[in-house]
Amino acid sequence: MGMNADSDGSFGFAYNNVKFSDRLLRIEMTRSGDVECSSIVDWVRDRKRRREDAQNETHVLDLATSQVEFELNKNSCERNDENHNNKHGEATMVTTKHESESGGEVGTEYHSLGMATNTSVLRATELHISSLLLAAKSPFFHKMFSNGMLESEQKHVTLQIDVSEEAAVMELLKFMYSNSLTVTTTPALLDVLMAADKFEVASCMKHCSHLLLNMPMTLDSALLLLDLPSTLLIADSVKPLTNAAKQFIALRYKDITKFPMSEVMALPLLGFKAILASNDLMVPSENIVYEAVLKWLRSHYSDVKERSEIMDTHLARFIRFPHMSSLRLKKILTSDDFKPKIVSKLVVEALLHKIEPRHHRYSSATEQPTPLNDRFVERDYTLRPIKIVEFEAPRQQCIVYLDLQRKECAAMYPSGRVFSQPFDLGGKEFFLSGQCNLDQMNLHCFGLFIGNQEKAPANMIVDFEFSARSKATDEFASKRKGNFKFAAREGVGFTNLFSTSWGSFIATDSPYFINDVLHLRAQLTIRP
Repeated sequence: MGMNADSDGSFGFAYNNVKFSDRLLRIEMTRSGDVECSSIVDWVRDRKRRREDAQNETHVLDLATSQVEFELNKNSCERNDENHNNKHGEATMVTTKHESESGGEVGTEYHSLGMATNTSVLRATELHISSLLLAAKSPFFHKMFSNGMLESEQKHVTLQIDVSEEAAVMELLKFMYSNSLTVTTTPALLDVLMAADKFEVASCMKHCSHLLLNMPMTLDSALLLLDLPSTLLIADSVKPLTNAAKQFIALRYKDITKFPMSEVMALPLLGFKAILASNDLMVPSENIVYEAVLKWLRSHYSDVKERSEIMDTHLARFIRFPHMSSLRLKKILTSDDFKPKIVSKLVVEALLHKIEPRHHRYSSATEQPTPLNDRFVERDYTLRPIKIVEFEAPRQQCIVYLDLQRKECAAMYPSGRVFSQPFDLGGKEFFLSGQCNLDQMNLHCFGLFIGNQEKAPANMIVDFEFSARSKATDEFASKRKGNFKFAAREGVGFTNLFSTSWGSFIATDSPYFINDVLHLRAQLTIRP
């Protein structure tokens, strides 16, 4: 790439030059262990193939039922929390060659500086090096040449590396002399970055990070960055890279409904977490987020205990439980997705949040430290959150509260609608829908409806009453009432809830908007 680092001047003229060297470094390439993807390049090829396979699988996002269905290739293998490219886990062997005073070889000893493995040498290359220069650039080499080890006294040193590291290590050694790199691709730079981390060359790590940060981000490069060894991810010079990768993934999947769910399910843990952490994620409801988390866990972890552990330690804090429906929260209480103690705390906290006044909710979302309290922040849901009060006696009844912003209502004109989150009545799921309609006089007006999204007939007669708050009394006043026998996927309501034109309803002096919020209430009671 020819771009100089900001650190020391270039000593490229001394690279592999016997006149400026005091040691002979023999680098032996070995093949050890069974590695599926021996380099970043292989990893890219493998991931791209698996993602293309995933995109050929089916997915359905049914906004009417708020359910996500998908089919995953059960034979696909996604690496999670396993750094297959972690070069720290490979063997690094240093050999010193003893010479007699007459120059003859008398023996060889091996000193392992890494994990001992059974290796076989495939090939070797020799370089003339300056121990002072390498020691000045790297604590690894400083230790090798300056701490009294045999290597510090011998002229011949053998370094064993895995064959997959060869190109990166050779590039790293050149950088230690010239402060520049010749590789230009993301996979190659990441290989050098990992080699620099392994051999503790901080200046090269910083240089690689700078180059990578200024390259166009792609999904492959973002996933590669997030799949780096955990010890490398926390390095100060690498954090800007990982942050950029997370932002890229969050932005790419901002409207998650536009992508095959199988593609999203194939993301590694850190990539999936980047999506969940985004406040700008566009989803019908937080229920959908929770269902996606469960599907991701089941596609990656077959063991129930392992899924529960990953949920508790990695994913739960990114789910906005306070904005899930009460019905779904009840189901979570009896699930095995969490440890009982944790799920009880999360559900109780969410239910308490629902009954808090709106300004208290805002305080919870903004005044407490992040990211822990991001769970209180409401995303841009397409299904509007509701509050619900339920009664079992003397008759099954629920009172549903739906608040709509003035801008949401204005956006309905001329024929739009807004749906609420689902709610439960008599074991069946219903929802509210606010709509901009045409009345019998062909004039636009605001309507409110109740819908049943069950595929099977509800077979129940429901008495219902719609109310709204007004500026005059600040209390709810009844607007319309009726009854209806619900069958499968049917709805009932009133085309013109307020018996006024759309213009009067939405006007700045409208009596129905209090601080630009329309407060609606629906009371539903099952007839015996």
